[in-house]
Amino acid sequence: MPIVDPRTGDTISATAEPGTAHASTPQDSDLILEVDRSNIQQVLELSTRVPVLLDCWAPWCEPCKNLMPVLEKLVREYAGAFLLAKLNIDDNQEIAAQLGVRSVPDVKLISQGGLVDQFQGALPEKEIREWLSRYFQAPENASLSPEEQAEQALTVGDTATAGAIYAELIQQNPEQYSYMIQLARVRVAENRNDEARELLDALPPEERDAPAARGVRASIEFGEEAPDAEALAALEGREDSEANYLRALRQVADANYEEGLEGLLAVMKSDRTYGDDLARKTLLRVFDALGADHPLTVIYRRKLFALLY
Repeated sequence: MPIVDPRTGDTISATAEPGTAHASTPQDSDLILEVDRSNIQQVLELSTRVPVLLDCWAPWCEPCKNLMPVLEKLVREYAGAFLLAKLNIDDNQEIAAQLGVRSVPDVKLISQGGLVDQFQGALPEKEIREWLSRYFQAPENASLSPEEQAEQALTVGDTATAGAIYAELIQQNPEQYSYMIQLARVRVAENRNDEARELLDALPPEERDAPAARGVRASIEFGEEAPDAEALAALEGREDSEANYLRALRQVADANYEEGLEGLLAVMKSDRTYGDDLARKTLLRVFDALGADHPLTVIYRRKLFALLY
């Protein structure tokens, strides 16, 4: 199997110096190989020249079958930054035992003959890209992951595309419950709240009660609690706590989160007693909906803390 220079993508002969061969686009035969006892030593030796991503899999493992095409896609995109080696653990039990493989899929990054890092399970493509970015510069021609494509579509209001992507990801990765939560988000954006609730209710209890799912439920509730256009028009000219609270709630329901958070904070500043401190409680629900790491959550938690203390 030819060796590929990770810096240039050039094929390297056993005696040539890196970069002296003619540049060419690496082919699958240059980048992907099957591993067994006849060549495992060669693979370890290759890792002193080019890092090797070792995919330990089994024919009976459905997540393995879903993960393998993703790894193949990535090794092609990186065009020689690393090689992909596939190890069927059923046919190579002794090697798998020596490598400490206890469950599959098990993906190991090997360099200089030693283990650098590893991950278990069929991670989403976006997470694998993030994992690879710790060790390799992303290729200039890197395509968006399906998760990124769906998020981009949802951002511009193309819920049909986003929903189709998440539905396919669920079919391919039924145990990646984050996709069900994301599809529920899409259904909320489409005002299909009953379908969103069904998706959330189908989650295992630990996922159903986690912040991500709670956040989607909060989004459904905001939409149902916020005044409709007619009720909003009836508030015209009113500047009391109730009117200001309902206007802020409508902003949140319409995903105008910064305006909504600012409005809720203003109600809280002017009238802490309104609705038994309802503005503060709703702020906390919005934080839940956005997620702890969302920039607006970070900013407005700080503002809320400053107001309280």
